[in-house]
Amino acid sequence: MGAQTVVADVADELARRVVTGEYAPGDLMPSVRQVAEEFDMNRATAQLVLGRLESYGFVDAHRGRGFTVRDVHQAGGVDVYRRLFRLAGPEAAAEMFGNIVAAERAIVLEALLDYTDAGPAAELDAVRAAIGELETLARADAPEYARLLEVELELVRTLLGALGHTMQRAVLNSVGDMLFEVPAAVEAYFAASPDLHVLVWQALLAVWESEAGPSAAQLSLFEDLFGLYHEKVVARFGELAGLGRGASGRRAATA
Repeated sequence: MGAQTVVADVADELARRVVTGEYAPGDLMPSVRQVAEEFDMNRATAQLVLGRLESYGFVDAHRGRGFTVRDVHQAGGVDVYRRLFRLAGPEAAAEMFGNIVAAERAIVLEALLDYTDAGPAAELDAVRAAIGELETLARADAPEYARLLEVELELVRTLLGALGHTMQRAVLNSVGDMLFEVPAAVEAYFAASPDLHVLVWQALLAVWESEAGPSAAQLSLFEDLFGLYHEKVVARFGELAGLGRGASGRRAATA
């Protein structure tokens, strides 16, 4: 195992202890010497581990005192949240996933509705090609969920770019980074079969290609169905994370 792999693995273990509350905000982290002894490494490598934790945003360095634990839940940014999600236990991960899905849902729904209002545009050729790739992927005997989700996110990025929604696109990129580090999260997005995803995109494309937009009733129905889909996604993640049916159902209802 390479030195960088050791540093990353030990940094993840110490970060996990912060996530679970074993190390509380304001606590002193184990010293370089203590980390070196516990994980059977030299002090230079232990220093790199603690430096990695600082770069993650999990600790603050203080000259002469060592490293203190940050309140990552209160003060952490997107990169911290990403690691919290990857390292959290099933209950906490399910709650965080519900929040991630809520953020993603708001961005995607706004993009779809705004693009529908804007009417046909030049990027429809790229949209058609992406939907064609989705259809091919969905027909596979064992669909590659990660690639399917990657293509869908790229579709939404295309729409956000056309609309000039650059901040939303940046947030969506961060959401994607979080999801792809947790295989259960990727699989959960296909609580409905990949074929249904393709049908929805094809229906949206038909609307964008037509001169007459959808009625208010059709838009309302779409928003309701979109919400139900995301409830299923959250519930599916609960199942994959090992939560009981009741727990995952409650998560879905509150997401």
